[in-house]
Amino acid sequence: MSKTKIIPCSGIGKVHGSIAREAAFEIIRRENEKCETMCLAHIVTGDVDIKEKIENEKCITIDGCPALCAAKNVELAGGIVEQSIRVIDEMKKHRGAKPGTATYLTEDGWKMVDNIASNICENLRASSLEVD
Repeated sequence: MSKTKIIPCSGIGKVHGSIAREAAFEIIRRENEKCETMCLAHIVTGDVDIKEKIENEKCITIDGCPALCAAKNVELAGGIVEQSIRVIDEMKKHRGAKPGTATYLTEDGWKMVDNIASNICENLRASSLEVD
């Protein structure tokens, strides 16, 4: 069985990207038998090996901002975006929270990471129950 690909945005220099990456790492820690992560930069640059790994495969993207770079590039590379998460939507649920910086997440930022990871893991578990 093929693992679901978890692809976060790169978002270098912004807290949004840090939250996206940390959420992807947390999902892999929790669901490593079902998921693996892929580097968005390799997808964007057309890396043949990565393209082959995601083509026609289930993918979950985690984008920091509304530009949806991860979701768009996964689709362009032939991946099937099963779920597209935007960190900015999670941040809206926590108006006034201070999530941190590009290099340091605060307690608020880690709560957002946990919320995103928990949501995705819950959906992964639910979808695996529906198979067969």
